[in-house]
Amino acid sequence: MVFTSITFAFFLPVLFILYWAIPKKTRWIVLLAANIIFYMYGGALFILLMLAIALVTWWCARRIELSPDRKKAYLVSSVIVVLGMLGFFKYADFAIGTVSSICGLFSLSFSPAALRLALPLGISFYSFAAIGYVADVYKGRIPAQSSYFRYLAFVSFFPSVLSGPINRAGDIMPQIDEPADFDYDLAAAGLRQMLWGFFKKLIIADTLTLYVDPIFDNVRFYFGMTLIVSTILYTFQIYCDFSGYSDIAIGTAKLLGIRLKDNFKSPYYSRSVKEFWSRWHISLSTWFRDYVYIPLGGSRVSNGRHNLNIMLTMLLSGLWHGADWSFVIWGGLHGVYQVAEDFCHRHFSKKEYRGMKERDIKRSVPWNIGHGILTFAMVSFAWSFFRANNTADALYIASHMHRGLGHIAGSYIMMLNNMHLDGLKLTYLIVLIVILMAVDFAGLKRDIYGLFGKLPMWGRWLIYTGLTVFVIVITLNGGVHQEFIYFQF
Repeated sequence: MVFTSITFAFFLPVLFILYWAIPKKTRWIVLLAANIIFYMYGGALFILLMLAIALVTWWCARRIELSPDRKKAYLVSSVIVVLGMLGFFKYADFAIGTVSSICGLFSLSFSPAALRLALPLGISFYSFAAIGYVADVYKGRIPAQSSYFRYLAFVSFFPSVLSGPINRAGDIMPQIDEPADFDYDLAAAGLRQMLWGFFKKLIIADTLTLYVDPIFDNVRFYFGMTLIVSTILYTFQIYCDFSGYSDIAIGTAKLLGIRLKDNFKSPYYSRSVKEFWSRWHISLSTWFRDYVYIPLGGSRVSNGRHNLNIMLTMLLSGLWHGADWSFVIWGGLHGVYQVAEDFCHRHFSKKEYRGMKERDIKRSVPWNIGHGILTFAMVSFAWSFFRANNTADALYIASHMHRGLGHIAGSYIMMLNNMHLDGLKLTYLIVLIVILMAVDFAGLKRDIYGLFGKLPMWGRWLIYTGLTVFVIVITLNGGVHQEFIYFQF
């Protein structure tokens, strides 16, 4: 079941009424049942894998608490089992293809048939949530859950099970075990966040898809400005698609009185790639920070070791996203960006520039704008590797973006023709992006959903009605319905 389906439009109101109508002590049972129904709607057999991963991690966490002298063995065992299942379903064909290619370099014959396994929905997300739970029990941050089924309600939590956010047990399980009273303001904020998420997904992301996909699916026919503009549009497409999903998920949870942490915080206003990762897919970046980067030594090591820790973390992040070398390169680029930033910061901080200290320069408007543009350019370039259908296409894009840029007018006209854009369509895309960035700017220092709630009632309902009508009209009149991008991960 997906958030943009008619089925979900009936599923959520029924669950909302039932959840709040029954006694608190039994709400977790209704939630668990809803989780199972929601997940099984997309494939009944895949639920068995989730049940198995939940069982292994629940049992190992219990053993960690009951047998502290052997807790490391149980932690390692649970991680091996979960990553083994994830690796088998997600990376088996990638590993086979890589080994086959390496053997070919040495004239060795190795060409087994690809397994072509279907990727279980949400496995990358709930696997990491489960591993994080065991690690937190191991560290003594949270107690082990005694009930397998209550723990399963956390692992299978339907708003976030398919594409995140990657929840922490310490944040969610207490809210499931001890449900809060109904909070009208929280529910209203949830509806506002859901509406904005639907707008970002159905209106902005799916509209941009019309112009992005034809280029990336046939990249070798294009060069120069066409590749640059399509990459920039994809930069906004993936943001609206993924953050739109997160907004719907977080808003849905609020309807049930459960608070999830933000997954995005205006990432394209970042002034460095390091800051970008503190604003983009926050649940994943903090997961890698807490369970990979810090255990490796974090920044409290030598500069060389620190750089290595950054690179390893970002390479693993790239591999987590997909079983292709283009994702690894994408992660590696972000690692290189951060290592370079760290190098520049260390050397720059020892000097003064025109009598101004570094902290004063960072407060200046030109500094912020310049670094913001540079960061956006670097992040956008990396997205071309993320979006490309394969590594060869990604390398083609990187090596052909500059072609033809000496003739700006001709390149611009060619880009419009290649992307089938006219003045009206281009203006429409620009308006959508301006709306997105304006809302993100407003949300830099305040809760944008709470800000809407403070508007006069007529103002709130004008915005709600306008957005709702716009979404419905565009969707029903030939709107393109695309699956959420992060479903493939």
